[in-house]
Amino acid sequence: MTETLAPVAAPAAEPAVTVPASAPRPAAPADPFAGRAAAIERGLAGMVPPAAGRGLLDGRGPAAPAVAMSPARRGVQLPLGLLGYAVSTAMLLHSGYGGMPWDVLHQGLVRSSGLSFGTVIAAVSVLVLAVWIPLRQRPGIGTLANVVVISLAIDPALLVLGRLVPDPGVAASVALAVGGVVLNGVATAAYIGVRLGPGPRDGLMTGLVARTGWSVRLVKTGIEVSVVVSGALLGGTLGWATVAYALGVGPVVQLAARWLAPSGLAARR
Repeated sequence: MTETLAPVAAPAAEPAVTVPASAPRPAAPADPFAGRAAAIERGLAGMVPPAAGRGLLDGRGPAAPAVAMSPARRGVQLPLGLLGYAVSTAMLLHSGYGGMPWDVLHQGLVRSSGLSFGTVIAAVSVLVLAVWIPLRQRPGIGTLANVVVISLAIDPALLVLGRLVPDPGVAASVALAVGGVVLNGVATAAYIGVRLGPGPRDGLMTGLVARTGWSVRLVKTGIEVSVVVSGALLGGTLGWATVAYALGVGPVVQLAARWLAPSGLAARR
């Protein structure tokens, strides 16, 4: 007797699994501070007329060629710029027509406390640098030199001007005020141009811009209006020279930076 075996059915084929060639990777968490340097630079560039300022602040145009500054030049230009800044401050104060916005505050503190200008400027600088900590700003050699040189030089500069021009008339006072604005613009371009760190008050401005996202103009105006009002209430002199400084120092810095800041006044991208 012959047995007939039923054919065994082949096992069912497993469904094909399609593996993507490259699975998408999860996006990296956003950096809350990404792009803040670019935002500050755009704000700085907006503080000057577009045609004249192009290349000066962004460091890409003919007004600011990529020229390396030697350590020797930096070592000379930084202290000279800071000394010029102190002398220009003394010139504006001695004119009697008002000082720079921060110096209206300094003058008010001097008159209300009886301390010297150098002591007041040093104390305010230290307080401003303390605000840098939550703003995550880092001081440089130029930042520290700014505090030391200006604080030490301002009182001797005021003393010399007081002896040379003890009682300036109208013509001499106007010359001191106008000369102070021009010298301050040149000195500012000189010490910023070495790119060794901003002054305490400049760093406060850029730090607030980076942390808040507000424009440079808004932050700078807010700071300077606050210090001028506070200084005037304390007895500081607010005059036409204060306004002339606010309107005139920018163009002077812009012009002087062509020679004193060969790599521009803001970081390159």
